[in-house]
Amino acid sequence: MGRGGIGGGAVAVDMETVDSTRAFVRDVKRIVIKVGTAVVTGQNGRLAMGRLGALCEQIKQLNFQGYEVILVTSGAVGVGRQRLQYRKLIHSSFADLQNPQMQFDGKACAAVGQSGLMAIYDTLFSQLDVTSSQLLVTDRDFKDPNFGDQLRETVFSLLDLKVVPLFNENDAISTRRQSHEDPSGLFWDNDSLAALLAAELKADLLIILSDVEGLYSGPPSDPQSKIIQTYINEKHGKLINFGAKSSVGRGGLEAKVAAAANAASKSGFATDSIIKVLKGEKIGTLFHNAANSWEFSKEATAREMAVAARDCSRRLQKLPSEDRKKILLDIADALEANENLIMSENEADVEAAQDSGYEKSLVARMRLKPGKITNLARSIRAIADMEDPISHTLKRTEVAKDLVFEKTYCPLGVLLIIFESRPDALVQIASLAIRSGNGLLLKGGKEAMRSNAILHKIITGAIPDVVGKKLIGLVNSKDEIADLLMLDDVIDLVIPRGSKNLVSQIKASTKIPVLGHADGICHVYIDKSADMEMAKRIVMDAKVDYPAACNAMETLLVHKDLNKSEGLDDLLVELEKEGGSNLWRTCRT
Repeated sequence: MGRGGIGGGAVAVDMETVDSTRAFVRDVKRIVIKVGTAVVTGQNGRLAMGRLGALCEQIKQLNFQGYEVILVTSGAVGVGRQRLQYRKLIHSSFADLQNPQMQFDGKACAAVGQSGLMAIYDTLFSQLDVTSSQLLVTDRDFKDPNFGDQLRETVFSLLDLKVVPLFNENDAISTRRQSHEDPSGLFWDNDSLAALLAAELKADLLIILSDVEGLYSGPPSDPQSKIIQTYINEKHGKLINFGAKSSVGRGGLEAKVAAAANAASKSGFATDSIIKVLKGEKIGTLFHNAANSWEFSKEATAREMAVAARDCSRRLQKLPSEDRKKILLDIADALEANENLIMSENEADVEAAQDSGYEKSLVARMRLKPGKITNLARSIRAIADMEDPISHTLKRTEVAKDLVFEKTYCPLGVLLIIFESRPDALVQIASLAIRSGNGLLLKGGKEAMRSNAILHKIITGAIPDVVGKKLIGLVNSKDEIADLLMLDDVIDLVIPRGSKNLVSQIKASTKIPVLGHADGICHVYIDKSADMEMAKRIVMDAKVDYPAACNAMETLLVHKDLNKSEGLDDLLVELEKEGGSNLWRTCRT
């Protein structure tokens, strides 16, 4: 259940990035969307035209892409109240203005405002080439055994014509005097109406838009309240503490929870909230009829993993330099002792990636070539022999007697590092973290899952119990990243090693400092004054030695005076033999 703020954007479900609990969205076709009064009106009680316009834009996109969208909208009472207030003011005497009475009967407000609300929707949809229709219902309509069949016939006919049905409870003629205090009927507000319609019309998804980001364990204004990503009645039903109801509308969050739980569906006021729901993003609170049978320990696991890494890193920092050095030497020995097992798991990853049709460059980065484990072990021993980075004093300044300022190296704390397909990166990162006294949470690419798992097992197996093997946590699912990015009280730095889009997405998703990067430029330039033999060796090494690496040469730039020179021709011939001649061009500067 989340905020109903709204914006444009096409729906493209990328099942690689969909949260696993939201994977069912790929099969969704018919959607009921309920819009609350707090969404369609602003703080002054007037209609929020920007939100309504953006809502209609999203519905238009869904409508054009083949989704069947049914809208349940509140707001008629609010529109009617505005009109009646204005009418009363212009007809008031001076004495009336001195003692204004602006209480209006809710049924009168609904009767006056319903046509105005629907006229606004009709105008907005017409501008988007979408046709809408109005259907007003009351509780007693559903008590007629034939009404359900008639309702489905009408709605399904409208949906076949690509018309968007707009439902609202007909408050003007409701038989209940205090409908929000009478939950004895088939429905008692637009929230429960939306749940009832979702069932009657066999909808695949119910989205309830509200003025909060989702269901919290307590009032959202309480800093101790935590958002509930997936509602499980046995777990959350008795723990939720509802705050005061909104000053607009009559349902409130408690009614929305009841409606959503009844419909066992989904709700979600972020920009593009409806589109994000249909993309399977982890937005709002999910209500699903199978949620009780799901295992939901990820949120707790993410925090527990981060806290454990922090605690272990603090114990690691207290160790003498020689003890930390010994851990690295033990890791190097363990890698060499398990080389055959590592290579076997890596080969299984490579074969699976090839069968899945991954790009050749990615597969090449995944592969651990013969001798790679030996080189990694040698690098780890070199790191172990480095000068101890912890508590190393860079500068001491005596400011006054008995007052000395020191500038020293210190560990960062807990690092969350997201890297691509190269499993050797896991070894390099882990070695540097251990030497510098940092805790680690690592998320590698799923294509190298077996390689990462065996390397993690071997490395943590060499960490003594005095530190703890949870010093380095291996994150297995993308789903857990969203939870980890919320832990700004535990994780100290995020380092995403990947595309520019990945870095931008991580930066936008967390309050934790992010050590990111922009686009890389891997160019080599040969000046006219260069030694061509040296230039030739540099270029061949930069491109041919490991062309799959992300820092391999992409473009060769040469000074214009070297055009058609013998040395350049020889270099191009050799590059062509290696398939790299298409990567050069002339620099005309």
